[in-house]
Amino acid sequence: MTARDVFEYALVRVVPSIERGEQINAGVLVYCQARSFVAARVHLDEARLRCLDPRADVLAVRAALHAVECVCAGGDRAGQAADDDPGRRFRWLTAPRSTIVQPGPIHTGLTHDPEAEVDRLLTLLVR
Repeated sequence: MTARDVFEYALVRVVPSIERGEQINAGVLVYCQARSFVAARVHLDEARLRCLDPRADVLAVRAALHAVECVCAGGDRAGQAADDDPGRRFRWLTAPRSTIVQPGPIHTGLTHDPEAEVDRLLTLLVR
């Protein structure tokens, strides 16, 4: 059995009305320093979003969530973060912000497979 590595993760939340503080989980970010790994998976439940705010700009929220995935993926799709290492991209994405799409607190765990953790956490905490 292979050794397990420490990983960090944070939920990506949609907060359509900052004043009300209501939110839905819409994605997960996973970072594993030992494997130079960072990834994001998103899933937006539009019906739940519209329950919180019937006037929510779903296309804008989807675009913001897609941008999170792009920054994690790196390369040309990451914009200014393209040359940053995975840890720097994770820290930038998990920095507090006051927009509709926000990171949650960072949590830690141990894993044999960070890629599998992304899918497991998305299923467990978002879907």
